[in-house]
Amino acid sequence: MRVTQGMLSNNMLRNLSNSYERMGKYQEQLSTGKKISRPSDDPVVAMKGINYRTELTKVQQFKRNINEVNNWMENSDSALDKATLAMQRIRELTVQASNGTYEEGQRANIAKEIRQLKEHVGSIANIKVNDKYIFNGANTTEKPVDLATFTVDSSDTSVNIEVTDGVEIKTNVTPSNVFNQGIFDDIESFATALEDESQLGNNMNEQQFTEFLGTFDDHINNIVDERADLGARMNRVELITDRLETQEVSTSKMLSNNEDAEIEKVITNLKTQESIHRAALGVGSRIIQPTLMDFLR
Repeated sequence: MRVTQGMLSNNMLRNLSNSYERMGKYQEQLSTGKKISRPSDDPVVAMKGINYRTELTKVQQFKRNINEVNNWMENSDSALDKATLAMQRIRELTVQASNGTYEEGQRANIAKEIRQLKEHVGSIANIKVNDKYIFNGANTTEKPVDLATFTVDSSDTSVNIEVTDGVEIKTNVTPSNVFNQGIFDDIESFATALEDESQLGNNMNEQQFTEFLGTFDDHINNIVDERADLGARMNRVELITDRLETQEVSTSKMLSNNEDAEIEKVITNLKTQESIHRAALGVGSRIIQPTLMDFLR
């Protein structure tokens, strides 16, 4: 096979071009910190990266969902705590009013405080979080209690939020178990009874007070039971949060291992390629020898 000067020159130029390309690749890896900059560089790495990113995006979305769940639950728990305290105060006033030495005027004063507590319980039922009523089921745009008439029109539809693949958590409490029409009617009945001497007055007997105490105890127990159920769900959400944190760390690590360049290795390869390139340039300078045309000029 006859080898000409032109063939040697073309091969040298092609090899130098390839050498520049390899140097460019290492320089890009060094500047970006990534093994590849386009899918064609390594389709396998690119495909794995897409899968890892999809999984990571899902985990991060679930974490955002859990933040919303925690917001609902924590505010609901705090509200139920305040409602329990209000009902316990009503119970204390009921015991206090049962004192046989109390006069009508004194019981009327107790009735005034009880009505204030009724309004307080109503305002708790109408609490809004992020401009949403949290005690009206899925109907979050309308208040469950009309504070003018204390008419309850709440929805028991559950508010469910997905916190992981195929798993939804109920974020709200069941309004009818805590802020129902009965709780406001019973509080008002007791306040009215304390003010109306014809019904009870100074002749209010122990059985009547006992019945009211039992009624208020039932309401308190309903709130406590609902709060216990809420607490159980909060504990479950906490466990799911821990698992998502672990999953996020694991997925991020796999994504890093798949795509991130080993900087020490890249620097070594770049230095090696620079040395090879210099050697190729040196060889190329020897290949391009003077020709007959150079002497005929």
